[in-house]
Amino acid sequence: MKWFPDMFKKMDKTKWMILGLSGILLLVIAIPTERDSGAKDLAALEQEETDSSSQDRFIRTYKKQLADDLEQALACMDGVGKVRVMITFQDSGEAVVEKDVMQSSSGQAGSQTGSQYQESTVYQEENGREPYVSQQKLPAVEGVLVIAQGGGDSGVKRDISDAVQALFPVEVHKIKIVKMKE
Repeated sequence: MKWFPDMFKKMDKTKWMILGLSGILLLVIAIPTERDSGAKDLAALEQEETDSSSQDRFIRTYKKQLADDLEQALACMDGVGKVRVMITFQDSGEAVVEKDVMQSSSGQAGSQTGSQYQESTVYQEENGREPYVSQQKLPAVEGVLVIAQGGGDSGVKRDISDAVQALFPVEVHKIKIVKMKE
């Protein structure tokens, strides 16, 4: 098994980050969550906004789940104690809608040619006239606020900051860690 250590020596920072985020995503999927008041609030919010699309609900749920998972992970760290997390995003993600494209050109040799380009959106039939989304790009994290009981200790702050940077592509100046009030 000599290839095993050599494989890790050749991995650059980007590959390590992708590997780490993939592992965290698998943990998020595998860890069962408790049905607490926060989950009830999220369910009530989703119930109220039945007029919004399923993609909007997916993004809201993703953002809430990301913050909850970060809180759970940080609460397990030594010295952190109780913790609250707020994550801000650069955008709201992007839904890539499937389109039918038709191109045609006409003309004869030696004469001018003309071309036509036509694009039409593909719709899902089972959901009425909702566009078919072929790809959902998740929103990018812009900043993280961590309020922790152990947030006054410099070692704990460093550990929290390192953990957040390992999970998200966020610069250190966009991570704020403060001590929770007693």
